[in-house]
Amino acid sequence: MTDAAARRSSSGAGPIRTAVIGFGTSGRIFHAPFLAADADFSLDAIVTRDPGRRAAAETRHPGARVVDTPEELFADAGRLDLVVIGSPSGTHAALTDAALEAGLDVVVDKPFAVTADEGRELIAKAERLGRRLTVFQNRRWDGDFRTVRKLIEEGTLGDVRRFESRFEWWKPEPGASWKTEATTAEGGGILYDLGTHLIDQAVQLFGPVDDLYTEVARRRTDTAADDDVFLALQHRSGVTSHLWMNAVAPQFGPRFRVLGSTAGYTSWGLDVQEPSLLAGAQPTDPGFGETPEARWGVVGIDGHTAPLPTERGDYGEFYRLLAGAIRDGGPMPVDPSDAVDVLEIIERALAVSDRVPS
Repeated sequence: MTDAAARRSSSGAGPIRTAVIGFGTSGRIFHAPFLAADADFSLDAIVTRDPGRRAAAETRHPGARVVDTPEELFADAGRLDLVVIGSPSGTHAALTDAALEAGLDVVVDKPFAVTADEGRELIAKAERLGRRLTVFQNRRWDGDFRTVRKLIEEGTLGDVRRFESRFEWWKPEPGASWKTEATTAEGGGILYDLGTHLIDQAVQLFGPVDDLYTEVARRRTDTAADDDVFLALQHRSGVTSHLWMNAVAPQFGPRFRVLGSTAGYTSWGLDVQEPSLLAGAQPTDPGFGETPEARWGVVGIDGHTAPLPTERGDYGEFYRLLAGAIRDGGPMPVDPSDAVDVLEIIERALAVSDRVPS
């Protein structure tokens, strides 16, 4: 337990004082709304130097002070308990290191770092300093993934033999963004971006990976790293996972296709939480995270399938678990060593593939 957590646990002090670094899609959509909706947290500071994002932060969260740089934030770290790092991937390790040095507990976006060694060093540092550290693997709380997990745990599909999972879209002309400009060495590319989610989900369901095969390609010449990846994982449990991540797919495959010894499950389309948040919804809205019936997946055997209600998606659960960990010493919502396991798989995949230019 961190010193700050111990003080709160023993004194029943106020909310966990939190800062968010970055107010692009990550900070604005995936973090700030959930922090603002959870009484266990206060959103005290936001770091962004972009004038438009600064104005948006001030409008949406008038109680938070907005500062230009992480250095300015860390210089006044005594006013905080927790920092959420939603900056570009290549900055994650250095900012996490600085936040730990400043005496703060840390949530860092995926990818945790660019290399597994960086991740291990950060975990060791957090343990040495008595700080709490976790990685924002929010896709563990997608409604469709929660549905797959429930089906497997209940044995509805029998023994799972093959797991297929996809994140695909059609963006032949990417807009200007750090995601298209970052090289593989900087944590850029779709394998580091979406692959971290897909790999994490597969390992959560089926355990360690003994062998893998991958195809890594860069289809768009105006991007700096991979944008079309296929990854096959052979799990020690005997399950094979096939994972696709593709920014230039003119037609989309199923989001999930899970084949078991007695039945299968197939679903299409992405979890509803992100598009709802982008459209202005709030986590406290009635029905937030619920998938409409027309979007439910189907379970059974071809010719004898039935729609299955999708479990409610709930990214807010990450922060509820985090509050319990900080206040009461419970487990973190995501063990950072899980994120290191994902990075090891990414490094293995890149080592056995034809590398994209970096």
